[in-house]
Order: sequence, then C-alpha cells, then structure tokens
Amino acid sequence: MPWSEATAMDQRVQFIRDWRRGRHTVSELCSMYGVSRKTGYKWIERYVEQGPDGLLDRSHAAAAVHNKTAPEVEQALLALRVRHPSWGAKKLLVKAAERHPGMVFPGRSTICDILSRNGLVAKKARRRVVGHPGRPASTIVVPNDCWSADFKGQFRTRDGVYCYPLTVTDNYSRYLLQCQALAGTAVSPSKTVFTRLFREYGLPRRMRTDNGVPFASATLGRLSQLSVWWIRLGILPEFIEPGKPQQNGKHERMHRTLKDETTKPPAANSRSQQRKFNLFRREYNEERPHEALDMRTPSQLYQPSPRPMPDKLPSIEYPDRFEVRYVSANGGIRWKKQWVNVSSALMGEHVGLEEVDDGLWDVYFGVMKLGRLHERHMRIEDVMGRLKRRV
Repeated sequence: MPWSEATAMDQRVQFIRDWRRGRHTVSELCSMYGVSRKTGYKWIERYVEQGPDGLLDRSHAAAAVHNKTAPEVEQALLALRVRHPSWGAKKLLVKAAERHPGMVFPGRSTICDILSRNGLVAKKARRRVVGHPGRPASTIVVPNDCWSADFKGQFRTRDGVYCYPLTVTDNYSRYLLQCQALAGTAVSPSKTVFTRLFREYGLPRRMRTDNGVPFASATLGRLSQLSVWWIRLGILPEFIEPGKPQQNGKHERMHRTLKDETTKPPAANSRSQQRKFNLFRREYNEERPHEALDMRTPSQLYQPSPRPMPDKLPSIEYPDRFEVRYVSANGGIRWKKQWVNVSSALMGEHVGLEEVDDGLWDVYFGVMKLGRLHERHMRIEDVMGRLKRRV
C-alpha cells in the first residue's frame, strides 16, 4: 500500500515490527509497503545499527563541502563590497584579484550567493520589460567621436540651495569628462564649463544631448545659443528624439550611479557637493571596472582629442555655389526683397542656401542642414516637417 507523507515514520516502525516477526520475506514486505528492496534493506540496516533513531529523517545536505569558499576569501570580498556598495560581483572579482593575487576567488554566481547570505544585496521591485524603441543611427568608433552632455536632475543640498549637475562624457570610453555643480541651466555658466573642457581635452566631432535648455530650443533646427557656438567650433549637435532618453543610454546609466553614490544623502552645500562629484569622477574614471569595457576603466581607453580649441572663434565658410545671407537682430534674412524668419538663436550669424530645385533652397548653418526654403510661400520648412511662418 502507498505511504502517506503524514505517517511516514509510523509506516517505517510498522515495517520493522513485521520484519522482526519473521512472517514475511523482505521482498514481500517491500511489496506490501510500496517501497523498493533497496529502501527496505536500508531501513533494516539503520535499525540494527542505531535502533529506533535510525528510522528518523536525515538531512540530504552533504556532510562536507570540498569546494567551499575559504573564510579569508569571503572576508576580502565582503570588505570590498562594504567599501563600494554599488559594485556587483564582476567588479568585485576583478578588484579583489588585483589586491589579493595569492587568493583563489570563486565564480560570479558564488560571489552573488556570498553577498546575498551576508545581507549585502538589496531586493528591488521587478519592473515590466518594455521594448526598445531604437537608437541614433550614428556609430562611435574612437574617443572624442561623440560626447554626451546633460543636466542630471536638480536636487537641494542640505542648506536648501538647488544644485544642477552638468555632466559630460565621452561615449566611446565612457570617460566622465566633467560633473560640475551649477546653480541653474543658463547658457553662460554652461559655456564656461565647456570652454574649460575644450581647452583641456580638445574638441569632439559631435555632441549628443536631449532637447532641453541650454542645449536646444523650439526654433528651426532646435538650435540654441550654445549649440550655435558648438557649430562655430566644428562640433555637430546631435539631438536624441523627444521622450527617448535610452538613445543616450550610456550617459543615463552613469547618471544613475552618480545619483546613488553622491546625492544619498546630499552634501552640506554646493562646494561640499562638488568635492563629492570630484571624488566620484576620479573613482569612476580610474578605479571602477566597467563591464561594457571588458572590465577596464575609462582612463585606460580615453585619449584627448587631436583637435585643439582655437584661440579665435572661426567664421562659417560655405561653398561658392551657396547663397549666403546674414541673420539680422530680428532672427530673419532678406530674400528677394522679402523677410524670411530663420531663428533667433542665429542672430548675427550667416546661413548658406543651396538651390535644389526651381524655387526650393536647402538652408544650412555650417554643415548642419536646418530646413528648406519655399520661395512660393517665403517660409522655411524645417527638417522635422514643421513650417516656420512669417510673423
């Protein structure tokens, strides 16, 4: 008869009683109690050696774990984790091996188990997986091919003053070029930060940002005073699509680490907060292994740009086939004795127009195409298909 889980011990005792009476063979008893002959003989052997205690359930755990991680290895990993609470198993393994070359460290999954057993893994709420909507088509193959810039979300330091961290990274090496605590998102202090970066590291070829101030504006080509200055320096602005921060995913991932390690809690004031940013930047660039870089540091890959910042802002030059027009203080140009709106961000600059068909002209500022002038309507259709109307 099959055994019930609730009376397993009783059935074993009854099995031994029937065996001691000698009325049935072991094979017959096993058939009656619905167990294998191997199990029946095992119970008999345990009863003979230990008495009734031999019929109790036993632990299935191994008596000895021959590949157990050595205590000193666990302590080395735990000490490193306490010092760097945001580092995962891969980063801990690389750094611990560097600091303790004589130790033999376990694999990644074992390190995860060690951290979990010691309460060093915070459980996070599971999020629904959302499909990836796509990325910019441009590729990045060398340092300074494309930088990313953004303002990490503002927060208050403990003195109640708002802090706006301006961050700039190299997208190839993930090198954090700057994290500067500013009082706002105005153009002038942001331009000062970029000027210092360009003088120290040289000029990138492209600058990837979102569509917020001071990087972009709601004008033709989304140009702002800052992005116009970049174009004058030979830097092409690259705007991600509105509402798609994942197109600047490397930079956003850095922001998450920056927030966890420098703003929880915030510093006493802006100066103290800047010191925290500086320490984070040094560790992020020189000490922290990055999985996307094959566990290397950004400083091992980054090199300054061979394009130095010029002492004098160069003028924009256009091919001879272009018609060149000056953008006046009202943000427009004169075209066939009529006024055509361009952009207030381009006041005092020159734009170039290339004829592509009868009455149709592509409008450029430097190498950046802004839109198309329709002579019939005397207005410029921008690259997104919106019309800039006369006012």
